[in-house]
Amino acid sequence: MAVRVQHEDFDVGAEMARLTAGRTDIGAVVTFTGRVRGEAKGQPIASMMLEHYPGMTEQELARVEAEAWKRWRLQASLIIHRIGELKPGDNIVLVITASAHRQAAFEAAEFLMDYLKTRAPFWKKETAPDGTGHWVDARESDEAAAKRWEVA
Repeated sequence: MAVRVQHEDFDVGAEMARLTAGRTDIGAVVTFTGRVRGEAKGQPIASMMLEHYPGMTEQELARVEAEAWKRWRLQASLIIHRIGELKPGDNIVLVITASAHRQAAFEAAEFLMDYLKTRAPFWKKETAPDGTGHWVDARESDEAAAKRWEVA
């Protein structure tokens, strides 16, 4: 298990290679990379600012990653989330899950991404080319997706 919050970009292939190097117990690897779009709701975006609460954010990401390990039989996992000002086309987030079989890797990756989209302690501000900006809330569709993982 590994969690990183960083300003620097990441290389998906290099991160996957590091995570799986020498591992013959891994039969499935699922990766998800989130990137900054050039528009939202039909309006152009010049940049996105991602802020977090240092220490608390990493602790919370580690907690939800540990929850994924309790729910699915994982051999490895990684969450990288960038902070700072990002431009359209930049990487934002990388989630990698690895398991012996594909179902666990797919479901764990979906669980982690649904959490990151709705509950992770990050704040996102989109800025238009004219300099106006607004804070981004989770979408209803993201909230609905996250509800399927709730434990009664």
